[in-house]
Amino acid sequence: MQNNDQKPIVSAIIIVGVLIAGAILLKGSKPPTPQNLVNNELPMTTLAPIGDGDRTLGNPKAKVALVLYEDFQCPFCGAISGLEPNEPAIQYLKQKDPSWTPFMPEILNNYVKNGKVLFVYRDFAFLGPESIRTAEAARCAGDQGKFWEYHDYLYSHQNGENQGNFSDPHLKSFAKDLGLSTTAFNQCLDGNKYAQAVTDSKNEGDKAGVTGTPKGFILRNGKIVATIDGAEPLASVKPKIDAALK
Repeated sequence: MQNNDQKPIVSAIIIVGVLIAGAILLKGSKPPTPQNLVNNELPMTTLAPIGDGDRTLGNPKAKVALVLYEDFQCPFCGAISGLEPNEPAIQYLKQKDPSWTPFMPEILNNYVKNGKVLFVYRDFAFLGPESIRTAEAARCAGDQGKFWEYHDYLYSHQNGENQGNFSDPHLKSFAKDLGLSTTAFNQCLDGNKYAQAVTDSKNEGDKAGVTGTPKGFILRNGKIVATIDGAEPLASVKPKIDAALK
């Protein structure tokens, strides 16, 4: 029979174990360092202008745009998508802030769909080879008009980094699950059609000062007015979008 005096010790061990597991899960996925304002101005950065090569949702003529750099293996990117409510990254963030909620569902449903904000997704594949291949694969899906379906599928099926979950055979299987032409998709992926584009996007992110994901830039009439640094909660992102719309 267990001594009652030992129960607090056992509970403490369990809590430490959970925290260690969370730390292991999120290793290598450190969110970007927040940018400090100087004289109420954002630091100088070179952000590539929005162009035809970008994957976008919403009104291309909207005065406000959200440019978001992400990595398909990044658990924090998966968390802000809100596509998998019970994923460990969300549980980790809620441990730090019980009121934390993902911002992307609100932004997409109440700002992008009504034409107020243009959403721009950009690759920042920095977590390893499977990050690069998933970015290429999503672009290949885009050739068949299913970039966003593939995007959502990837964020709904994260399971560690560079452990084979996003290996080429699995990426091809995902395309089949989504009803894509597997012949065309496999030719695109095997031929490394978008390898240079993914590299270029990473380099552009580097020039813009991106050091981790997710990293967002809120633009009004093409000028940066605010940033999103890491997996910020909806409560901090929404006021930034609202201020940009004024």
